[in-house]
Amino acid sequence: MATPTQPSRLRAWLLEGLTDQTKHRSGHGPEEEPGGSGAAAAADHGRPWWRVMCLTGLDYFSTLGYQPGIAALAAGLLSPLATIVLVVLTLLGALPVYRRVAEESPHGEGSIAMLERLLSFWKGKLFVLTLLGFAATDFLITITLSAADATAHLVENPHLTSTLNGHQVLITLIMIALLGAVFLKGFSEAIGVAVVLVFSYLALNVVVITVGLWQVASEPHVITDWKEALTAEHGNVFMMIAIALVVFPKLALGLSGFETGVAVMPHVQGSPQDTEEKPAGRIRGTKKLLTTAAVIMSIFLITSSFVTTLLIPPAAFQPGGEANGRALAYLAHEYLGSAFGTVYDISTILILWFAGSSAMAGLLNLMPRYLPRYGMAPHWARALRPMVIVFTLIAFLVTWIFDADVDAQGGAYATGVLVLITSAAVAVTIAARRAGERGWAIGFGVISAVFVYTTAVNVAERPDGVKIGACFIAGIMALSLLSRLARVFELRVTHVEFDDMAQRFIRDTANRTIRFIANEPDNRDLDEYRLKKAQIRADNDIPAEDDVMFVEVTVLDASEFESGMRVRGEVLHGRYRVLTLESSSIPNALAALLLHVRDETGQRPHIYFEWTEGNPMANFFRFFLFGQGEVAPVTREVIREAEPDRNRRPHIHAG
Repeated sequence: MATPTQPSRLRAWLLEGLTDQTKHRSGHGPEEEPGGSGAAAAADHGRPWWRVMCLTGLDYFSTLGYQPGIAALAAGLLSPLATIVLVVLTLLGALPVYRRVAEESPHGEGSIAMLERLLSFWKGKLFVLTLLGFAATDFLITITLSAADATAHLVENPHLTSTLNGHQVLITLIMIALLGAVFLKGFSEAIGVAVVLVFSYLALNVVVITVGLWQVASEPHVITDWKEALTAEHGNVFMMIAIALVVFPKLALGLSGFETGVAVMPHVQGSPQDTEEKPAGRIRGTKKLLTTAAVIMSIFLITSSFVTTLLIPPAAFQPGGEANGRALAYLAHEYLGSAFGTVYDISTILILWFAGSSAMAGLLNLMPRYLPRYGMAPHWARALRPMVIVFTLIAFLVTWIFDADVDAQGGAYATGVLVLITSAAVAVTIAARRAGERGWAIGFGVISAVFVYTTAVNVAERPDGVKIGACFIAGIMALSLLSRLARVFELRVTHVEFDDMAQRFIRDTANRTIRFIANEPDNRDLDEYRLKKAQIRADNDIPAEDDVMFVEVTVLDASEFESGMRVRGEVLHGRYRVLTLESSSIPNALAALLLHVRDETGQRPHIYFEWTEGNPMANFFRFFLFGQGEVAPVTREVIREAEPDRNRRPHIHAG
């Protein structure tokens, strides 16, 4: 028979770091919890920007493992020209956008937080949930696609092909499980590991690409053959450029990494003059990070596309071909021998596998930041280990559905990347316009239009990506609404503050029965309070000598779930004491007030309601969506859930 302590130990282990992670999301927590946002750096000190660049580079630079092959499949002989178009969009489009995002959102919230601030009520929440769906598509497909490509490099190694061929799905699942295990155990040395992996991987790629360029230079007929084939297939140079402009959206995988780059901002070392509101040093470091990563990747994208297109037979890029998903590895084995090729494979496998850590860090940074705050996830969603388990299981499912196929997942990945970049471009356009920066607003508007076009073309060419994104969105929406329904009667007021007048009211009544009248404010004239008081006294037989106070709640944004509450006291018409509250929900505000007054005075206060007219179900949905409805029974239910001891609950009266 199991000991009673076992479940509590398991629960404590799973929920370890729950409070610290909440602090970390707000930019204050000094400790990096197991499975945290990918760095051991203390948030107070951070790490040099170039080291943090290696963390985000796990995702960004590792795409070299499969990007040249995907580009060759998408654009064929035009792959180098289409890649140049992509690089121009990277340096003149995505880079300026995310440098502005770093200014506007310096605590790692990213463009989603910028757009969240522009919208309110349920439309804002639903919009954010939609973007979170695409973000989940981006990050989860990064995990599964990178692991699948690491498997491809492993299986295609000449020494292992005969042994591992046919077991791609199993190997990919094992890699994803190992990644999840790293996060479950702890992830404190992520940046140090990332630096080693990124520098070694980029160094090996420099060798492979340099050898490839030397090979092209040594065999001039290769370039001549390529030009002749281009002319025969596409005609003149203007037609080639036009086609390259049309097909470059298929290469959108080369734009990944920017959203992760701003997500890791809290780990970038700032300057001593930085403040929480304006961490100028951190912003400068992040801009250097983004710029350096974009320039390095642009050079690698162009050169790798050039050498792979010219030196690898087109048939080898096709599904099942030796260069499919591993073009540079093909060149490493072809021109540098099996030993070097194996070293290159090992480096590629490690960075592709560990690239999932960058994506997992993005998920763990993004989802707990929004869903629990919206009431659309359980409390444990703020803890890291349960979320790691959830994301790992979803990655298992995605791998099984796609049969660990790199090409099949490319569309979904590109869609997630492009939607996030497009949303960032729109966000900075709006921010520049509101700041009165006409030139920047026009420039960002043009960039937004280009990304909208790129996203639309990608969706039209590869609709499977948006279908998968829609599945993630539908899943997040459904689970979020179910979670909100499950938590609907939860006490959601995080703290209560009384102004001086309100405190005086409570002190004056602390030694006698405390009676409140819940009032829905109308004209707030003398007759309103006189008649309401008389009616409540008559309905509930309140003695004439007993004092009463009115309580009025104004609903601000009913879509908000958790918030603090400030209570203001005022005397109206020279005789009526009124406590005014602002909250997202009338019943929650009243329940929080009653429990706070009970704790402050030691008395169980009474509150008096009128019964609400109308259908109970309709009133429930009014409460769920708009924070109003059947106030009396819902207030009582919120108190019942918050206070298990019946003898300590405030009194609820309805007449």
